[in-house]
Amino acid sequence: ATLEKEGRKSGVLGGSNRIVAIATSPNNNVDLVLDNGPPSLSPSKHFDEAPTNKEPGWKKFLSFVGPGFLVSLAYLDPGNMETDLQAGANHRFSLLWVILIGLIFALIIQSLAANLGVTTGKHLAEHCKAEYPVVVKYCLWMLAEVAVIAADIPEVIGTAFALNILFHIPVWAGVLLTGLSTLLLLGLQKYGIRKLELLIAILVLIMGACFFGEMGYVKPPIKDVVEGMFIPKLQGQDATADSIALLGALVMPHNLFLHSALVLSRKVTMSTKGINQACRYFLLESGFALFIAFWINVAIISVSGTVCSSNNLTQLEAQQCSGLTLNNASILLQNVLGRKTAAIFYGIALFASGQSSTITGTYAGQYIMQGFLDLKMKSWLRNLVTRLVAITPSLIVSIIGGSAGAGKLIIIASMILSFELPFALIPLLKFSSSSTKMGPHKNSNVIIVISWILGLGIIGINIYYLITAFIGWLLHNNLPKVGNVFMGIVVFPLIAIYILSVIYLMVRKDRVETFIDPTNVVQKEDDLANVSLP
Repeated sequence: ATLEKEGRKSGVLGGSNRIVAIATSPNNNVDLVLDNGPPSLSPSKHFDEAPTNKEPGWKKFLSFVGPGFLVSLAYLDPGNMETDLQAGANHRFSLLWVILIGLIFALIIQSLAANLGVTTGKHLAEHCKAEYPVVVKYCLWMLAEVAVIAADIPEVIGTAFALNILFHIPVWAGVLLTGLSTLLLLGLQKYGIRKLELLIAILVLIMGACFFGEMGYVKPPIKDVVEGMFIPKLQGQDATADSIALLGALVMPHNLFLHSALVLSRKVTMSTKGINQACRYFLLESGFALFIAFWINVAIISVSGTVCSSNNLTQLEAQQCSGLTLNNASILLQNVLGRKTAAIFYGIALFASGQSSTITGTYAGQYIMQGFLDLKMKSWLRNLVTRLVAITPSLIVSIIGGSAGAGKLIIIASMILSFELPFALIPLLKFSSSSTKMGPHKNSNVIIVISWILGLGIIGINIYYLITAFIGWLLHNNLPKVGNVFMGIVVFPLIAIYILSVIYLMVRKDRVETFIDPTNVVQKEDDLANVSLP
């Protein structure tokens, strides 16, 4: 092919400004290639580096690997581990169906987020900024930032627990030390992000292997596991709350912003075939990564449920299971590794889990701030600010309530994420289903129906639990009647505002057309391998 023309042009409404090469072949077919290479590359190299039809399929696929695996780290963070452990200890296998539905839903919406970025060249935060009025835009931005902070709380506490397990540092002191984890990541930056991601993935998979080994040792009843996975039940005390916490830990709002932005780092041929191929590769990559995450989550719940329901527990083990937290969960691995070795391996994996999640949280915060406000902050500063905000409640709770209180804070943070989900999910579902945003690449009718049914189901459960939990608290607390009346006056209007806000996002008609036709160019993004670590 010979290069006829190369141009740069800002994408409409502050898009992502990639470099586009328009190339023609001898038979006059036209392909446009989105390129993220340095501007210094020659035009011919821009075109040559783009995927071509002659390139083997597996090489093309590998060129798209990265964003999905980085996003999937959030599904193995300390918040997931904590909710998995408590779900297994409290309900055995009966909530495994929540994990299955949650990760199927996660795969659908993560693929929609990737498709949005690939097709339009803009990530979700940029679309929200372009579409919504100023007040709504700033409200969505603040909610997205709260979601990033809520996601960082389990990482802070998980890292503090890891330091406690490995070095016997008090949890409150470990919380303070997590503020220095930014310096550790900056020190590792010189080795490259891909090598660091590989190291973290290996450490997290070590934890998964330990739980799989323990699962083989304790032999959970297969029938009960399968029933728990495919027969929905909400039995026992706090089952609804624990299921919402599981969903909140799995489907995180900031991950939708992150995935739609990370895909902009890959070269995509701007044709119907090229866009469809890129979307398919990102779906395969996300599916494989989430498949691994699903079975690790299943293993954690199965081991926790089997060990903690055993009739052979010592009195100490029974006490630990009744208040199972990240800080004492190494007892579940001692049959495989021995008590001391289990603690070391578990502590290392827990530390790695917390730090890997820090990377995704920092990237998400960067893209959210840039997309909503056109404001860029250095990654180390962004990480430090987020971490300092997250440290405050973690420190207070760990001092007052100790390890048990810190563990409960993780559950609360996961529930906050679940309640925040509609404010990222609804815009994503609407944008990805809109012909004015996606053109011919909008969601199919089947995907629209499935995604909205699952999304509205989760939103409905959240609203139901929010109302019933508050009413139950009003009826059974020890406050005087005046206090209950005051709380009702304050909280019920907030619940009404929450419901009305969700309805507004659902019924509001999109007014801004942001579909980029192939003659427009979108802003250049750095390759994921070159993005600075937080």
